[in-house]
Amino acid sequence: MRQMTRTAVTICAALGLTATVGSAAAAPASSPPAQRPAAVRQTRPPVLVDCFGHAQVRPSRFILACGDGNSRLVSLHWNSWGARSARGRGVNVVNDCVPYCAAGRFHRYAVVVKLDRPQPWKKRPQVQHYSRITLFYPKDRPAHVGRVVTYPLWN
Repeated sequence: MRQMTRTAVTICAALGLTATVGSAAAAPASSPPAQRPAAVRQTRPPVLVDCFGHAQVRPSRFILACGDGNSRLVSLHWNSWGARSARGRGVNVVNDCVPYCAAGRFHRYAVVVKLDRPQPWKKRPQVQHYSRITLFYPKDRPAHVGRVVTYPLWN
């Protein structure tokens, strides 16, 4: 038992010495301290401002018709969200307002979404927000709407 204890202590001491020597060899005393790279200005990608004036990044839902909610995007999945534009896919849920909006039915249309034209946000000028949205309808689309529609976004 005594022999095993001595062997264990010897092995531990040897490992400790090896670790110390290895560390010293890896960073010689004469080497200067590591220099940090110059501060790199990290800019955040633009945000999407919702109807309530909140900044959204890669939202899964977005209301297009703030006044009455009769057009909104749901099930959004973003392929990219960058400094110049964002692209994604989802569903545009639109009220047909027939015979009038309160009695109308909501219909779902597959849509490809593009956000672009970033500009300073009035609420927080240091933050960029996308100022334009373009919707591409690859199949069916709402009545009286072109296959591609572009809307300015609020600030």
